[in-house]
Amino acid sequence: MGYKSTSIRSKWVKTKWLLKSANMRKYVPQTLPFSRGSLSSMLARYSTVYFKPTGGTGGFNIIRIQKREQGYLLQHNSTKTRYSSFNALYLQLNKRAKVRSYLLQKGIKLATTKGRPFDIRVMVQKTNKGTWKNTATFTKIGIPGKVATNYHQGGRLAFLRQTLSGAGYSKTAIERKENELAKLGKSVGRLFTTRIKGFRELGLDVALDNKGRAWILEVNTRPQFYPLKNMRNKAMYRRIISYAKSYGRKK
Repeated sequence: MGYKSTSIRSKWVKTKWLLKSANMRKYVPQTLPFSRGSLSSMLARYSTVYFKPTGGTGGFNIIRIQKREQGYLLQHNSTKTRYSSFNALYLQLNKRAKVRSYLLQKGIKLATTKGRPFDIRVMVQKTNKGTWKNTATFTKIGIPGKVATNYHQGGRLAFLRQTLSGAGYSKTAIERKENELAKLGKSVGRLFTTRIKGFRELGLDVALDNKGRAWILEVNTRPQFYPLKNMRNKAMYRRIISYAKSYGRKK
C-alpha cells in the first residue's frame, strides 16, 4: 500500500485556511506574501520579521530581519549582514523572491529552556474511523544565535514536560499547556479536512512567546518524525508509526 495522505506545499494556502477560521486566527502571527509594500508595513509594526520560502521545509532558507536604530540586520543561518537603508534590504530580498515565492511573518521571540530557544511540534493523525488523535508532542531546542530550531539546523529534540519545566512552568501549567496543544492540533486537523479531503497526518510547529501564548508558525502536511528514533525513549516514534501504517507510511 502506497502513502495516502494529502500534502500541500504552499505555506500561504495553509495560512489562509487558518486565518479564515474565527477560532484559529488568534493563533497565527501576521503573515503576508512578500512584496515591497508588505515588507514596509511589517517592519513599521514589528522589530523582527521572518522571510520564509512559501514551499520550504526543514528550516532552510529562512531569514530573520531585525530593525535596528540605524538600518536593518539580516541573518541567514549564522551569517549576519547589515543594510543601512530599506531600499538596500528590499533589493537583496527581492533577488531571492525572483527565484521562488516568499512570505513575511511577524517574529515571535521564542520562550527559552535553560537559556536555549525552543518551539513545539504537535503531531496529529487521523484514524481509519475519521477521528483526529494527538499522537506526539515534543520540542525542538535550538542553538542560540541560529535562525531556526529544526533538527536539520543543529537543534535537538526533547520531551515537552522536561522542556517546559526548564522554562519555569509548574506541573499544573505544563498539564494545561499539554491539553491546549493537543486540542489545538486536533482542531487544525478537523479544519483542514473541511478544506480538502484526504489528510491523515499533520505536524504543527508552535511557538510559545515569553508570556506563554501559543502561536502556530506553520502546519506541515508531510511531517518528518524519523529523528524521534534517536531518542532514548522510542514510545512516541512507535505510536506515530502504528497510526502511519494505516495510510501506508513506514518511516
